[in-house]
Amino acid sequence: MADKEEKWADNAPGKFYVDEQCIDCDLCRETAPDFFTRNDGEAYSYVHTQPKTQEDIDLCMEALEGCPVEAIGDDGDEG
Repeated sequence: MADKEEKWADNAPGKFYVDEQCIDCDLCRETAPDFFTRNDGEAYSYVHTQPKTQEDIDLCMEALEGCPVEAIGDDGDEG
């Protein structure tokens, strides 16, 4: 389970985030490329844009559910 105390500082403020467990597998970036991107220097993913529509939220949830190391969280700060 992702830990918001260990989320990357790169994450856009809001509900979804990626924490330090990320293994850079690319699944979230393939599933929801409009919301997840890669920090090339450190080799991890993070949320660069928070979803606004239900369809976008569903894509982020699909990425969260598919994450092999449970590095994606949906309990970050709202707003």
